[in-house]
Amino acid sequence: MKVSFSASSLVVSCASGILLISLTAFAQAPGGAPQSAQQAAPIDLTGYWVSVVSEDWRWRMVTPAKGDFAGIPFNAEGRRVGNLWDPAKDRAAGEQCKAYGAAAIMRVPGRVHITWQDENTLRIDTDAGTQTRLLHFSGTPPAGGAPSRQGYTAAVWEGAVRGYGLPRQGLGATRDGSAPRALQAVTTQLLPGYLRKNGPPVSGSAVVREFFDVYPERSGQLWFTVTTIVEDPTYLQEPFVTSTNFKRQTDASGWNLQPCSVE
Repeated sequence: MKVSFSASSLVVSCASGILLISLTAFAQAPGGAPQSAQQAAPIDLTGYWVSVVSEDWRWRMVTPAKGDFAGIPFNAEGRRVGNLWDPAKDRAAGEQCKAYGAAAIMRVPGRVHITWQDENTLRIDTDAGTQTRLLHFSGTPPAGGAPSRQGYTAAVWEGAVRGYGLPRQGLGATRDGSAPRALQAVTTQLLPGYLRKNGPPVSGSAVVREFFDVYPERSGQLWFTVTTIVEDPTYLQEPFVTSTNFKRQTDASGWNLQPCSVE
């Protein structure tokens, strides 16, 4: 997976929370008529998918010990706040879903069901935590919008691009020009929550960037990988980057809605 960010992609103003999208969101049909996001889709993400946990078992398959924040580039304040985690207080306050927000939900083991809610809105439902994400292809975050667990996600179909120069620190390599087109999404207007279930904090100022790539095995089995980059000026020294794999299922087998849990 090669990732890059440039001025021609997405520009996010963390201070104002306003997302400026300079990419063309929709392709043009023959004759110049605009297509919907669904019509213009270069990849098909719809269907049921199951997460394949081949790394980070220690943080994903069980609730890590208090203070186990390995791999998260916290600043001093992030570590201080994380060490205050108290699952009993979260439960008593009805905050069981703090580890199921947009910054963390794709890392929670389980299944996702992806559908088109309408021709310009892609919907992602998760059985873990019974969450719903809406990826909007036809708008920008509303000014003064109320924060929520899943925030507001603006999405575009990304063409294959070739990166130049050295990768930005913490973001890995640049995206290769031969890579297939992908879905790019940026989420803002989030409620404060956790990056993992043991309380590592993510603030309401965080911006979550995601790249969804679909690819087949030789057997024809389809997979998608979502690369998630969390930027948080409140608690992180640099972006927190994860890459999560999902395998496509033929039906809804195993789909099992579960409420959020604090442990």
